[in-house]
Amino acid sequence: VQLQASGGGLVQTGDSLRLSCAASGGTFSGYTLAWFRQAPGKEREFVAAITWVGGITYYADSVKGRFTISRDKAKNTVVLQMNSLKPEDTAIYYCAAKAGNLYYNDYAAYVYWGQGTLVTVSS
Repeated sequence: VQLQASGGGLVQTGDSLRLSCAASGGTFSGYTLAWFRQAPGKEREFVAAITWVGGITYYADSVKGRFTISRDKAKNTVVLQMNSLKPEDTAIYYCAAKAGNLYYNDYAAYVYWGQGTLVTVSS
């Protein structure tokens, strides 16, 4: 399984960004795909996840109501729509995939990782 993240950039507080994760190299039935982020000097943290088949979504409290995760099964793509961005959202964002949906918010449970895309939100 290969994951390719894209869409990061430099934006101002309150702006929006759309991250995409193109998945290839396997079938994703039964998988959970997620976004994590890591800010400088901090641990990697869970942002959002979605089950591939049922489309069940999960969010970190810090992004609920501002971020939306979705998947396009025809294009094998997972999208993270980020609205009302804040400086504290600044981080490298990684997409990840795992079988099943247990421990969806635990980065150690994810086997496949994309290369990361940088999001910088200026104040």
